[in-house]
Amino acid sequence: MQETLMTGVLMGLVATLALDLWALLLARVAGIPATNWGMVGRWVAHIPRGVVFHDDIGAAGEIAGEKPLGWAFHYVVGVVYGVALALIMGPAWLAAPTLLPAWVFSILMLGFGWFLLQPGLGVGVAASKTPNPMKARALGLIAHTVFGIGLWAGAVI
Repeated sequence: MQETLMTGVLMGLVATLALDLWALLLARVAGIPATNWGMVGRWVAHIPRGVVFHDDIGAAGEIAGEKPLGWAFHYVVGVVYGVALALIMGPAWLAAPTLLPAWVFSILMLGFGWFLLQPGLGVGVAASKTPNPMKARALGLIAHTVFGIGLWAGAVI
């Protein structure tokens, strides 16, 4: 069990790092801005105060340390996803990991972003309040594909 958990942690860290490298590449090559983890940290910090959904997270009260909190949340979620997949798939899959389960799992996890995080930040369900919702959704699908590849790569390592 301990080996499964440790492999899950590694999977989550590798996948989250892959996602961050993908975002960096998109920012440099295509000019697509990376996620503002400070706003995510602000959202996380407001949850214990009883506010989950905002009309505009930028208009919510600023929180000291929101950027590091957002980054920490990002990596904790990635690790939780890695551990969850390792536990779901078990030792047999971890001994010979295949890409498809990691990819399907990562696409399913996109639901948390679409139905919790994005409405929480004030951009609507599945980015429906953004200037180009379909572009945002497509980028999310691609990002989660990269994350799934990272989960698989972490399992292979």
